[in-house]
Amino acid sequence: MASRVCVGFLVLVSSILLLLLLLSVSVYADEGEHEHVLTLDHSNFSDTVTKHDFIVVEFYAPWCGHCKKLAPEYEKAALVLSRHDPPVILAKVDASDEPNRELAKKFEIQGFPTIKILRNGGKSAQEYNGPREADGIVAYLKKQAGPASAEIKSAEDVSSLIDETRIFVVGVFPKFSGEEFEKFKVLAEKLRSDYDFGHTSNAKLLPHGGSVNGPTIRLLKPFDELFIDFQDFDVDALEKFIVEASVPIVTVYDKDPSNHPFVNTFFNTPNAKAMLFLNFSEEHLDAFKSKYKDVATAYKGKGISFLLGDSEASQNVFQYFGLKEDQTPLIFIQKKSGQKYLKTNLKPGHIATWLKEYMDGSLKPFVRSEPIPDVNNEPVKVVVADSLQDVVFNSGKNVMLEFYAPWCGHCKKLAPTLDEVAVSFENDPDVIIAKLDATANDLPTEAFDVQGFPTIYFRSASGNLLKYDGGRTKEDIIEFIQNNRDKSTQPSPVESSPVKKDEL
Repeated sequence: MASRVCVGFLVLVSSILLLLLLLSVSVYADEGEHEHVLTLDHSNFSDTVTKHDFIVVEFYAPWCGHCKKLAPEYEKAALVLSRHDPPVILAKVDASDEPNRELAKKFEIQGFPTIKILRNGGKSAQEYNGPREADGIVAYLKKQAGPASAEIKSAEDVSSLIDETRIFVVGVFPKFSGEEFEKFKVLAEKLRSDYDFGHTSNAKLLPHGGSVNGPTIRLLKPFDELFIDFQDFDVDALEKFIVEASVPIVTVYDKDPSNHPFVNTFFNTPNAKAMLFLNFSEEHLDAFKSKYKDVATAYKGKGISFLLGDSEASQNVFQYFGLKEDQTPLIFIQKKSGQKYLKTNLKPGHIATWLKEYMDGSLKPFVRSEPIPDVNNEPVKVVVADSLQDVVFNSGKNVMLEFYAPWCGHCKKLAPTLDEVAVSFENDPDVIIAKLDATANDLPTEAFDVQGFPTIYFRSASGNLLKYDGGRTKEDIIEFIQNNRDKSTQPSPVESSPVKKDEL
């Protein structure tokens, strides 16, 4: 009898455990299947954003590899942050979808994924400059959702807030009131997505300690001089000071992740950017470093920032700028205007001379271009940077030019339509339909504003340059060309598509 009771009891316990296990799996599955990232579009964006004092929005494209990699991390972070007090809302917008293009334009989206932090019902927008994995996203956004500046009252606060491998901005005030403190708060709110801020009434608590006379901003950094004090409390002057002081005399770009934030700062500065790339295992590395730092020090404050990059860690930069590893050691300069300058197979002794020629304005700009094709007999003609002047500006033709990217889904979708348009104008010697790979060729930015793909321009034979924002059907494009082509040339009859019987 006892054994029967025991067996029955074990069966009952097993059944209960199995039921609990199934319930827990079911709950877990339901939670995992539920999306915690809000999906927004042009129809609900404004209504949703205006309801929140703090909301984070990712602008993405479904075909973007980086977006696909971010998606599961962003979703994990959204789940954790939904339980925060108060909850932090994460959302996403397909910025490549045609109806959402105005949203992408409003928030100046130039690449994917771009994440924006929107505050005060969307009245304020800041770049998200944090990590791209779940734990890092959570930590960064918890800090962003709190006060812009944290009070430092003890050595423990210093240890928890100030990371000696990162830049930290601290305001020192006799009391937390008055004009200087209010301007500091404005500054901290404005720059909080880029820098960490704190404030204290006791300067002796801070690294490098000492007394200060009156309200002071102290910038702590892990390079060059380790701290700088500043006492001009004009907000614009403070921002300029922080941005300029946050860039090392020479920024190092290698595989060390602690250097990556300074690399991001380097590329975000408005200065011209000088970049010296070589293999860091090269025997002449010390000679290059010494000569390069001397030049960077000499030109400090003259509108140019300097980066020293390990070629092995810089493949994405090489690909972006069209550089090749067999050109190293090389020095490359990009101006804010987009103009580029290049010196390959560099020697340490060349650096100072070449930089002087650049500063004097005697260097010829470098233009990245694919080779001009030997055969170019497809209906849509291939244009490269080196043939742009001849085909578009000097041909005396009416030219419709598409700027595309090989990986762009919308470009691939448009391609057969452009082929049909080009075939329609095959017998018209005054019209050219052409395309240019904007990821492999430099563009004259003074003529073309290409912020996304595809971007289409039309230049008439008489020189009138127009950006095409019309429909994407064959008929729309043909009508636009006929209406905007040079009036001095007589349009040839455009070949019509055959009418199908079921259209009669």
